[in-house]
Amino acid sequence: MKTRVLPFLPLRDGVLLPGATATIPVGRAASVALVTSVDTASEVVVGVQKDAAVVDPTLADLQPLAVVARVQRVQRLPRGFQVTLEGKARVKVLELVKQTPYLTAQVEEVRDVVSDEHALDDLVLAVKAELADLEEKAQGPLARTIEALGEEDDPSALADRTAATLGLPVQKEVAVLLAVDVVERLRVVMRLVAELKAQGEVRERIDNEVRKEFHKSQREAILREQLKAIQKELAQTGGGGGGPENDLERLKERLELADLPDEVRKVAEREMGRLQGQASGPEQGVIRNYLEWILDLPWKVKVEEKGKIDDVQHKLDLDHTGLEEPKKRILEHLAVLQMTGTAKATILCLVGPPGVGKTSLGQSVADALGRPFQRISFGGVRDEAEVRGHRRTYVGAIPGRIVSALKKAGAKNAVLLLDEVDKLGKGWAGDPEAALLEVLDPEQNHTFTDHYMELPFDLSEVLFLCTANDVSTLSPALRDRLEIIEIQGYTQDEKLGIAKKHLIPKKLREHGLDGTQLEVTDEALKDVIAGYTREAGVRQLQREITRLCRNVALQVARTVDKKLAHLVVTPEQLKDMLGKPKFFDERAERTMLPGVAIGLAWTPVGGDILFIETSRMPGKGSIQITGQLGDVMKESANAALTFVRSNADALGVDPKFLAESDLHIHIPAGAVPKDGPSAGVTMFTALVSLLTGRKVRSDTAMTGEATLRGRVLPVGGIKSKLLAAHRAGIKRVMLPEKNARDLDEVPDEVRAELEIVLCSDMRQVLEAALEHDVAPPTDTHGGTPRGARA
Repeated sequence: MKTRVLPFLPLRDGVLLPGATATIPVGRAASVALVTSVDTASEVVVGVQKDAAVVDPTLADLQPLAVVARVQRVQRLPRGFQVTLEGKARVKVLELVKQTPYLTAQVEEVRDVVSDEHALDDLVLAVKAELADLEEKAQGPLARTIEALGEEDDPSALADRTAATLGLPVQKEVAVLLAVDVVERLRVVMRLVAELKAQGEVRERIDNEVRKEFHKSQREAILREQLKAIQKELAQTGGGGGGPENDLERLKERLELADLPDEVRKVAEREMGRLQGQASGPEQGVIRNYLEWILDLPWKVKVEEKGKIDDVQHKLDLDHTGLEEPKKRILEHLAVLQMTGTAKATILCLVGPPGVGKTSLGQSVADALGRPFQRISFGGVRDEAEVRGHRRTYVGAIPGRIVSALKKAGAKNAVLLLDEVDKLGKGWAGDPEAALLEVLDPEQNHTFTDHYMELPFDLSEVLFLCTANDVSTLSPALRDRLEIIEIQGYTQDEKLGIAKKHLIPKKLREHGLDGTQLEVTDEALKDVIAGYTREAGVRQLQREITRLCRNVALQVARTVDKKLAHLVVTPEQLKDMLGKPKFFDERAERTMLPGVAIGLAWTPVGGDILFIETSRMPGKGSIQITGQLGDVMKESANAALTFVRSNADALGVDPKFLAESDLHIHIPAGAVPKDGPSAGVTMFTALVSLLTGRKVRSDTAMTGEATLRGRVLPVGGIKSKLLAAHRAGIKRVMLPEKNARDLDEVPDEVRAELEIVLCSDMRQVLEAALEHDVAPPTDTHGGTPRGARA
């Protein structure tokens, strides 16, 4: 084969095929040097780079085949040159001879190959047939070019010129360039023409559809503008103009302006399309309500929290006296938020008796943090849809309470108070407590999905606060998701401070009074707390203060000038203003006989004291236990009796005390159900007191579980029980030794006024609780029978 050395022009993005003419811009220094040094009619080799990013190509960067071309024209441009070339024949690039001032290459002539003579004619006819189809849809110069191709007789030239005419991508033109076999080249061109034809048909179909939709949209737009003009005229003449179309436009404008997540926007636009299109009748109302809910929810709206922890603490202290543990936890949450910038949803559950400030604490927390606040009451809720909403297929469907509260709050980082979660019920419509599991799980609630919305809403930035009186009624799964903070109740000093700082000023304002008309002394308040209320919280105290204010308001209303001199309420005036005291100290009266002991109990409404009474009467050894007791408490009574019988000699009790006697154990307030093991120690003490004739000290109360061997085991609710003992005037409390660790939860002022006796054995309890002297024999009130040993 004949070889030649010719100037070489590499193309970054383009292919020159034999038989084609192309004008090529030239910008590289070597290429500019080439085109400025050659004459018209000179020959150059035009190659194709594999990678357009290469500035100085080597042989490895070039396609193996190139085209010898004749220079027709070189033209200078403001930025570089352009050269017009006419492709002649394929050549093989053997090597690049030199690099400067421009590339030259040694090339070898490449001759066409025909592998199948029979297929050649068929392919020529097929290509011309496809070109004829293209000619029908082409216009202008392209139509004339395709017509000229139909007259081409040379198969090789037909393939090359057709590929050059179609305006193909570079890679497809390279495939034609590298096809030395004319049959293969025609097959490649045939496939490319078919693809181009198919693309043209698809494009034509799409254009027709777009044109059709455009005309339809144009017509709708014109009609809509006419309708607006008509409505405007009606509005100006008093004939209306606020029809459904205006509402639809406002809804559409809100959707365009709303900042929605991509998934939510996609659904909203789909529903808007349905509303503007085929939806009619009741379906329109359903879609419209759904869109309004989407647009009203705070998908990305957040409020900025107050930044200073000291300010937050000041607000909490200002609104609530005590409650140190909940306040500390809120401040910890805020500190984490400041340190990290993000914080997962905090699920706090405030557990305690009524009236201790659980619900009002939620509002204070929201005010302190600067977040919007919403309260959701779950007391008596028995329908799962109240939490997760109803599906839109139901008539009158609405979202659940969680989504509704967020809509009212207007921010995705609101404070939501879930009130009375322990009062949730189960009904035929599902278990709402189970529906709360996803809401209150920090690992799941970032994709909470309401049944009505059917779109995931991020609850991870909501600060949830739950309140409950008794978490034992909650399912283990729900309880595991909550961070329990117990609020046991207030001491007398705390109640006094709450009354002076919060309750009295609030009630004076509500009753139109001021501090110059009514003043309540500290002694009077203490008597109200001790004699008229006996509760863990301050709700009853608030009612009594309200009664005082009403009494004063009545006196003011009866005066002529509606004025009253400064009235100071003293303890002596309480009976006239509030009536007789409701509570009094009955310890001495009820414990004046052997067989009565004072126990301490925990209830969902706070701690309380209870009297355990025992009595002995002639009989045949039967035992009766009354007071609406649970199984555990009855078992404690039987265990106490077994301990006394098995240790009769050591306790100074007649071992045959059941031979001719019956025993009765009773716990008053028989209408109130009672259960639990913590009354075991008290029952033991009451029985020994009865059978030995030694009275229980009237200033002593006790709690703890006792075993058959006389061991004293720890119990729960120590703080609530000690607060109850303090409220009742108890001065001495006996506790299990292992409950010493719980004493640090008890306020200092309560511990200072109580003598705490820690016991690990029933003998220690009896030694500390029973008086040493035997009471005089008596036959009344179930007292000690004659002959009892000391």
